[in-house]
Amino acid sequence: MPTQTEALRITGAPTPSQSRILTPAAVDFLLALHQRFEATRQQRLKERVERQSRLDAGEKPTFLESTRPIREADWTVAPIPAGLRDRRVEITGPTDRKMVINALNSGASVFMADFEDSNSPTWENCIEGQQNLYDAVRRTIQYTSPEGKEYKLNPKVAVLFVRPRGWHLNEKHFTINGSPISASLFDFGLFFFHNAKEQLARGAGPYFYLPKLEKHEEARLWNDVFVFAQEYLGIPKGTIRATVLIETITASFEMDEILFELRDHSAGLNCGRWDYIFSFIKKFRNHKSHVLPDRGEVTMQQPFLRSYVGLLIHTCHRRGIHAMGGMAAQIPIRNDAQANEEAMERVRQDKLREVKAGHDGTWVAHPGLVPVAMEIFNQYMPEPNQIKPPATKFSAITAENLLELPKGNITEGGVRRNIDVGLQYLESWLRGNGCVPIYNLMEDAATAEISRTQLWQWIHYHAKTSDGREITPEMFDEILRDVVARLKAAETTPKDNKFDRAAEIFTQMSKGDFEEFLTSVAYRDLQ
Repeated sequence: MPTQTEALRITGAPTPSQSRILTPAAVDFLLALHQRFEATRQQRLKERVERQSRLDAGEKPTFLESTRPIREADWTVAPIPAGLRDRRVEITGPTDRKMVINALNSGASVFMADFEDSNSPTWENCIEGQQNLYDAVRRTIQYTSPEGKEYKLNPKVAVLFVRPRGWHLNEKHFTINGSPISASLFDFGLFFFHNAKEQLARGAGPYFYLPKLEKHEEARLWNDVFVFAQEYLGIPKGTIRATVLIETITASFEMDEILFELRDHSAGLNCGRWDYIFSFIKKFRNHKSHVLPDRGEVTMQQPFLRSYVGLLIHTCHRRGIHAMGGMAAQIPIRNDAQANEEAMERVRQDKLREVKAGHDGTWVAHPGLVPVAMEIFNQYMPEPNQIKPPATKFSAITAENLLELPKGNITEGGVRRNIDVGLQYLESWLRGNGCVPIYNLMEDAATAEISRTQLWQWIHYHAKTSDGREITPEMFDEILRDVVARLKAAETTPKDNKFDRAAEIFTQMSKGDFEEFLTSVAYRDLQ
């Protein structure tokens, strides 16, 4: 266990709630997590680098021979807690106070409070987000807007899940012996320590979403963290439940194994489809054959994404647990009735596809979409979920199906949109907002990641647009200048905007050496 000699430094500027969140007892728990698990985390991250080297050399992901007995055996995860059986519509968003209240009140089954892709992880956002969730669990959370409008919780609210940051991220403002603590352990540890017993007393439990896993050993690490944390607080093993986002191409080959590692703590798997596309680009970045078409053409109708969905649903239902669908990023369009109806129809069709495929629930990004998604799932899923043993023991989905290259065109419009949306998102993120409405879609970091990695691919491999023009660094620069000038001149752009810095980072990541994560690079700029 850590001792008083541990060299702990907290370098973030003090926030209003810091003393209530970083209590001596909570800090001791974080130190215990760091001491017990940091070496293993670093080993898992080293294995990611080693695996990428093998992929660069031409190795293809496939189902593991070493874990075949797990895939072939008949087993199920622990029984689903009563309060989690019906998850038909889940809303996600960052942990700012107004968002937490509105999401819990939205009528959704679940609210996933996000410290990850829809959160710009400033020190203030991370600490005040913890305070907001502390108050939400105890139902004392309130908010008064600058205009005087008051917000408080309804009698009935959504079930709370929390998504900590991924294993690859650090919390630079909290260092131990000169090393930053894992952002995963920081986010998880503070929420769990302050709220697990309170949630149990209120008939719920500490529920989590786990992002960016690349292999089943990373799920094992989370399971070990859960066992340790439950023992530390003296609560029963299996109290924690976690849904894993399958949002990397390598994890799609280890879904059975991930569920097996978390079998005492599993709440199923989720199709994190935007990050999955980003992962597909990233993992095969050194292969010219894997250049993708415009982002708008990589839809769920592409065979590799249909295969991923089918395998996830089959795997979850065979193991007796939820197979959650993906995000509808549309937001209501207040000033154009026709455009709004067209957007809502796209949501309906997406949710209809999901429920008919066999998903047990779905995601939306805005409270206004909850009734739309709920209506579809209520109509086609009258029971709490669709979990039942599949007709065949093994899925017909093959490794080749998961790796089938998407087809489509690359256009100048696609280049321009990637620059435009990626730059707008990054500028907002640098100002502390990671959940950004852009062109009537609620965007998070995954969109920016797809945008910059596609641009890197197209420039790096001299891709040509459908009308025969090569995508060059000069084309990128010209479009970027136009986009920056337009955005800086817009009436709604604040005078203290960060478009110049965002353009520097975005250019570096689109034209320079390939970086694993945009958020890791941009985090250096955050306070």
